[in-house]
Amino acid sequence: MTKASILVTGGAGYIGSHVVKLLGERSENIIILDDLSTGLESSVLHGKFIEGNTGDKKLVLDVLEKYNVESVLHFAAHTIVAESVENPLKYYQNNTGCTRNLLECCSDAGIKHFIFSSTAAVYGELETGFASEQTPKAPINPYGNSKLMSEQMIRDLSKATDLNHVILRYFNVAGSDPDGQIGQSTKNATLLIKVAAEVAVGKREKLFVFGTDYPTPDGTGIRDYIHVSDLACAHINALDYLRNSGKSTTLNCGYGHGFSVKEVINAINQESSAPITIKEMPRRAGDPPKLIAIAEKIRDTLGWEPKFDDLNLIVKSSLAWEKKLAK
Repeated sequence: MTKASILVTGGAGYIGSHVVKLLGERSENIIILDDLSTGLESSVLHGKFIEGNTGDKKLVLDVLEKYNVESVLHFAAHTIVAESVENPLKYYQNNTGCTRNLLECCSDAGIKHFIFSSTAAVYGELETGFASEQTPKAPINPYGNSKLMSEQMIRDLSKATDLNHVILRYFNVAGSDPDGQIGQSTKNATLLIKVAAEVAVGKREKLFVFGTDYPTPDGTGIRDYIHVSDLACAHINALDYLRNSGKSTTLNCGYGHGFSVKEVINAINQESSAPITIKEMPRRAGDPPKLIAIAEKIRDTLGWEPKFDDLNLIVKSSLAWEKKLAK
């Protein structure tokens, strides 16, 4: 029989490719399924790459059976909040509909372990700005709703079958591989630190700051920024947890403290040769003022120990990657 393998959907994307790198360094048997709508095949450093979409039931079933897949790590999704507000059906089709198809295929194939890429957007706008896993879910945009629906499908399927899962709710992912092999390469990216780094290296003219009148100390939104390599390690920890008969669970992925947009800009300016140009804009629909993880549970459950919990370190890795791309 073919050696048991891991299917990584969206493994050519920003976060998925960093996880594939760590899996490859552990000599895992990896299959990557990605439609390359935002990912790049060149970002896949290990495993077998297959171009395709998780909504293609025949393809997904063939992959699960042919490669004796035992565990699925599901990253494939659209992730831009503003776009989800403008085009909600695109998000429900891809994020929720395709996830439902993937889950049905996993059920048919008897998959044992499922790790899901969720988001802090499921919490919505919070009075305190802090969210634990038990905080009531009230998404304020279709992106958050599409992920919350997927979470519920996963939980319901786990109750009805032998599928065990870990749902990881990401806060604001940033930075790039410290080794410089891969990074945030998505075209027309919207993540703050990525865009600010692009401005710093001259790829963009200016950074638009959406909202300077939030009820925060400097008027700009506050977020919990987590380095992508720490997040990738959380997925490895989650896989080991499920392999060791861990029970299905949902975990926040963040550091437990936040920085404002202006603080991020200051960090970029400290690390770059000249201050970046910014333009203040009105608030965007679907953006809460403050969102920070209460994240003790992931440390207690998975033994997760972040190594890159430093804003300047995150910014440095982003700038280094942008400079590499510019060359």
